[in-house]
Amino acid sequence: MRFLILFVLLLLINLGFPLVGQAMPGVSANNAILIEQSTGRVLFEKNSNEQANIASITKIMTAIIAIESKKMDQMAKSSRKAIYTEGSSIYLEQGEKMKLEDLVYGLMLRSGNDAAIAIAEHVGGSEEGFVFLMNEKAQWLGMTNSHFDNPHGLDSETHFSSAYDMALLMRYAMENNVFKKITSTESFKSDNRSYAWQNKNKLLTQFYEYCTGGKTGYTKLTGRTLVSSAEKDGMELIAVTLDAPDDWRDHTSMFEWGFDNYNMESISEEGSVKYLIDESNQTVNGYLRNHILYPLTTKESRLLSVKNYLLTDQNIENHEKIGKTVYFLDNKQILETTIFKEPPIKKEDHFGKQLKSVFLKTLGIEIE
Repeated sequence: MRFLILFVLLLLINLGFPLVGQAMPGVSANNAILIEQSTGRVLFEKNSNEQANIASITKIMTAIIAIESKKMDQMAKSSRKAIYTEGSSIYLEQGEKMKLEDLVYGLMLRSGNDAAIAIAEHVGGSEEGFVFLMNEKAQWLGMTNSHFDNPHGLDSETHFSSAYDMALLMRYAMENNVFKKITSTESFKSDNRSYAWQNKNKLLTQFYEYCTGGKTGYTKLTGRTLVSSAEKDGMELIAVTLDAPDDWRDHTSMFEWGFDNYNMESISEEGSVKYLIDESNQTVNGYLRNHILYPLTTKESRLLSVKNYLLTDQNIENHEKIGKTVYFLDNKQILETTIFKEPPIKKEDHFGKQLKSVFLKTLGIEIE
């Protein structure tokens, strides 16, 4: 019986199903990371800050820059350079005009390298101009181990990123509703085509029911790369693997481990609060404007502590922000939020007062 139990446990691990409360099972990827989307908390990592080739997951950056350009309804013309770009393609023809939005779908669903160049030339004026925008965006996002040479991800000695940086990028991109819609689309038909494009991301279309999007990548030199997102029971996770022979299983295992071991715990409620001033008996009325949820294990939720810090300025009444609440996990600071003097003025309240004023005036009643 003892050997039978051991065999079953080993079988579960090998099948990629992590046991609740246990350590993360091994992943095939050389570089990997799992983060919670809303907070950015790293739940698991393996060589996550190491620079590496990234292949077509580069196109997440290309897509978000195109979306933010506000040119999605414009028609982009395909150049000779675009149609002769090697690798995966949506088979653009020279001089063909296609809506930029459709090109982004072709970029994300079919990983079209020709679409990447057409997008870059239309949005950036040239491929070089667009690459400049990519690196500016990477710097702004804090992607300190990244440099982009092109919009498609074909191998280059100075085109690289890290698992952590790509998680940062995906986290940012998933805050954009247009990007979320595109990356979660399983099938899309452009007006320029008589057939629909099917998404290459099998984690989304076949393997994992909680997957909400992502991008695949592969070159012979780089190996398989994958960025994906998933949502379950109110928690959103992002996984990245670089050089991963078994990336579908890696991502499924990481997601299941994250969902099994972490919960989004409420650590702060919006509302009025009272704070002691130093160690005296005097109190200050404050207000927290945010309801904060944070991913914690059951054990971690018992190790959470909170401290409030008020402004030292004696004339505290003249400040809108009067202090901060700092949250600690096992005596290590994890985040902080501002203490305000009073609740924010709600726009609907202001509109309601105006409506009431107009109504009363129609009745001949004046209000101050």
